[in-house]
Amino acid sequence: MSNHLPESADFEHITEWVFDLDNTLYPRHTDLFSQIDKKMTAYVADLLKLPHDEARTIQKNYYRDYGTTMNGLINLHGIDPNEFLEKVHDIDYSWVKPNPQLGAAIRALPGRKFIFTNGDVAHAQRTATALGILDHFDDIFDILAADLQPKPASQTYDRFLALHNIPGEKAVMFEDLPRNLTVPKTLGMRTVLIVPHNLDIVIEEVWESDGRDGDHIDYITDDLAGFLEHYLTGGSPAA
Repeated sequence: MSNHLPESADFEHITEWVFDLDNTLYPRHTDLFSQIDKKMTAYVADLLKLPHDEARTIQKNYYRDYGTTMNGLINLHGIDPNEFLEKVHDIDYSWVKPNPQLGAAIRALPGRKFIFTNGDVAHAQRTATALGILDHFDDIFDILAADLQPKPASQTYDRFLALHNIPGEKAVMFEDLPRNLTVPKTLGMRTVLIVPHNLDIVIEEVWESDGRDGDHIDYITDDLAGFLEHYLTGGSPAA
């Protein structure tokens, strides 16, 4: 898929490049998040003393209704977020392979680059290190910096922009969840939706795809590195 590719003029005003982490900086088929997902189900099952299938249903309902499973657990059960984050991110990062093409493209972007994630800094650092791109970012804005309010909460985007003095109209955001791009669009940001390669992966939670065809999505791509290279080469295919 190469639809909605930018011309160089489309981003000539952009000085702030904002990237979601999971299923955005690495492709969904890497399947890293499945490890986290299983850890979250186990956490819910242990906390609420439920069998796996019931715990998974509750976990997914919290994810849908509260932005993250953790936010639902905090609001409804008063869990310790630090303990939760440590447990669910105790995973095998070797599943993520280095991506020199993506690293070169991010390094070449003019301006500042940020990771904006509903995970925590440690998870983002380990993932970006595995990809070989950590050193190309100016900062990581995580769920703790967001005062535990996950995307798509509007106050979280406001907090991120204010912390780094980012004018919305100077920024572009890359995300894999359409609903997380609604607020950025209202703030004047360009929005890029990252979808699975050739859409050949079935997204388990149907609602995750809701809004994919919305007016708040400026561009869609299944190849982040190729998308950035297209922009950097003036709208021509990368050499």
